[in-house]
Amino acid sequence: MTVTYPRKFQNVLSARDILKRVVSDREIHLITLNRYRYSEQRSCKDLTEVIEQLNGQPRELVRDLSHHISDEARHAMWLTDLLIDLGSDIGTPPGTSYIDEFDRLLDKDTYDPKNNLEDGIIAALAAINITEKRGCEYFSAHIYALKEAPQTEENIKIRETIEKILPEEAGHVRWGNRWLAELARKSPEHQQKVEQAKRKYTAIEQAAFESGMDITLGAELRGVANLVEVANIMPLWQRPQYLMERLPQTLLAPELQFTRIQLAQKAWQRDPQAFMEKFVPMFLNGIQGIENNPKKTSV
Repeated sequence: MTVTYPRKFQNVLSARDILKRVVSDREIHLITLNRYRYSEQRSCKDLTEVIEQLNGQPRELVRDLSHHISDEARHAMWLTDLLIDLGSDIGTPPGTSYIDEFDRLLDKDTYDPKNNLEDGIIAALAAINITEKRGCEYFSAHIYALKEAPQTEENIKIRETIEKILPEEAGHVRWGNRWLAELARKSPEHQQKVEQAKRKYTAIEQAAFESGMDITLGAELRGVANLVEVANIMPLWQRPQYLMERLPQTLLAPELQFTRIQLAQKAWQRDPQAFMEKFVPMFLNGIQGIENNPKKTSV
């Protein structure tokens, strides 16, 4: 069975590259931790919706999902306590929401177990599995970055919290892999459905991830390209409707425009010189600008 992993940001920056920059700026670091908290908290709601759609069957999956919710709630609690101890904000994080974008890109008709129980289960498990893989990748990279950073009391406290979360997230990935492998072994048709779902939700997750990270010039067009990549995995008759329903918001991206203004204002207020030397080149040149001139444009 094919093994799928999240890709680098724009096929350039790895999780370690990004977290090294994040850890070096306390404000961005705290926002990132709050994004973790929000994602763990929100996943409890999303997993609860899956359980309600399953309506008690299969019993083993409902039980496993209930345990999964318990883990995610505990992670949210640990992160909330950490952020409060650090005197940080615990409101809705700024910027485009990874989870909201992921939900927007989902094909609800095929995702909903009420429409076709088995197909819905495969879709739900594939979607959960790829998001958990992203979480493991970033928690692991965050721990690595913190070990390389100055060993302040705050950094140690943050690392110890993430180190408690990572093993359970890795367990969620293994759990999803087992369920998908068991379903794939039922028949060649089941194997095909599982492989298709994994490709589809890997593409959706990558598109959602990049939309939450990319504020640079041309992000809207890159979002459209990611949308087309998702559509191309679907059967031909599903592609037009999927694209037409999501294309306007992807192209106009009102949330992206608002985020750009917010970040530009903050960057200018913090340091006008850095705004001109770092923010403006990053915005105009995109991630390639950061890589080509790391001394001037690193975050």
